[in-house]
Amino acid sequence: MTRNLLTVAVLLALATPVLGHHSEAAEYDSTKPVKVTGILKKVEWQNPHVWFYVDVTDGNGKITTWGFSGAPPGALLRRGITKDALKIGEVVNVEGSRARDGSNNASGRRVTFADGRNVFTATNEAAQ
Repeated sequence: MTRNLLTVAVLLALATPVLGHHSEAAEYDSTKPVKVTGILKKVEWQNPHVWFYVDVTDGNGKITTWGFSGAPPGALLRRGITKDALKIGEVVNVEGSRARDGSNNASGRRVTFADGRNVFTATNEAAQ
């Protein structure tokens, strides 16, 4: 009995959680496109996905913060996109697909800057 308990304890200690990567379609609805223009407020350049936040001001002056999920940092770096590409305070236009839960989150496919530069921030899966 003690040997069995020891075996189970060792197996549990060595077990690593299995973290499956979700499909973009599981979180975002491609039939609900989002296109916002605002000021880049915050960038979280970390795995598993880069997140960036944009403050959008409506016609009445009310500010709504939108969160956008992008590709993993490594994927962006391989495309030549560094964290310096997303500068806090810049005016950006972001296109993506809205979160299925209806929140002000979306997949961030394309970021266009005031000078016309485009940065494709989506995962490869979203590009297909």
